[in-house]
Amino acid sequence: MLNVQNLTKTYRSAQERITVLRGASLRVEAGESVALTGESGSGKSTLLHLIAGLDQADSGSIRLDNTEVTGLADQDRAALRRDRLGLVFQQFNLIPSLTVADNLTFQSGIAGRHDHRWQGELVERLGLGDLLKRYPEQLSGGQQQRVAIGRALAVRPPLLLADEPTGNLDEATADEVMDLARDLIKRTGCGFLMVTHSIRLAATLDRRVHLSAGLIS
Repeated sequence: MLNVQNLTKTYRSAQERITVLRGASLRVEAGESVALTGESGSGKSTLLHLIAGLDQADSGSIRLDNTEVTGLADQDRAALRRDRLGLVFQQFNLIPSLTVADNLTFQSGIAGRHDHRWQGELVERLGLGDLLKRYPEQLSGGQQQRVAIGRALAVRPPLLLADEPTGNLDEATADEVMDLARDLIKRTGCGFLMVTHSIRLAATLDRRVHLSAGLIS
């Protein structure tokens, strides 16, 4: 599903060069859930952004199915995020001017892949039926993250990427959200890569890898 090989990334400023990734390699199989841990500033989010095509690596290879992500033009990487990736962030990133119902259908709508039956199942499993007419500001943090997960999975992506998705939630709400996410991931069979600082939550996934000194172990 996802194959990352020998990825390097260096950021340059006026005074110094900071090497974040020094040859990182990682695989995520279809239906597999993987936790990516590491110290703050170790490059976890950088790696996720490179996989999502939000930034470009200096060297190395990122393959999603049969697509070489590192060789894509900007518009093709945007199409990849729209059609084949689900993205969930710590800050939820819902569109404030849209209702819950419209946020849920936003990505699948622009991708031309809206499935009314699957949408109904997502709403039911995520417990959003009574919230569809509300706006993000009228929701709790846990409710907003459930909407974000539903939006990301609405296109049935082969890979779901999550960057500290429970970072703004209390422990009980985090557990609830993760239980729902794991259930839906199993339902879709997509691969799941989650950046997290929580060893406790990482232990609930199939496998944990650790990023340190620019390498994954």
